[in-house]
Amino acid sequence: MRRAIYPGTFDPITNGHLDIIKRACSMFDEIIVAVAASEAKKPMFTLEQRIQMAQDASKEFPKITVIGFDKLLVDLSDDLDANIVVRGLRAVSDFEYELQMGYANASLKKELETIYLMPSLQHAFVSSSVVRAILAYDGKVDHLLPETTYRMIREYRK
Repeated sequence: MRRAIYPGTFDPITNGHLDIIKRACSMFDEIIVAVAASEAKKPMFTLEQRIQMAQDASKEFPKITVIGFDKLLVDLSDDLDANIVVRGLRAVSDFEYELQMGYANASLKKELETIYLMPSLQHAFVSSSVVRAILAYDGKVDHLLPETTYRMIREYRK
């Protein structure tokens, strides 16, 4: 069985994330969407809310399991018996950061492979930080998010 981990903060999960999940599902038997606690990033949504958003947004994909985590990715990969990490790359600015993280993880666990997937062009500009910036001014974000995520955010913000 080929199992991969798709880690991230997913604050919130976007259509771009779902695009990567869909692509990864065609490559692997199981994808574990690992929602990082990432308290240092001061997420807009709680870990529990982000896990729920990811679960609801990805429920149409039977190969997906969503979990939360608060440890090194290499330790999580040991716990899950998964040596493949999936990451999304939107732009050159993502590449440098992702390359550093991939090398850092490989230095801690040589068996851990990172693969990079580009989202489709329609989602290339979508990021959680863009969504949060728009949300801060009560702007329109429904076209950037899965419908379930958009509904949850509206509920959380009441």
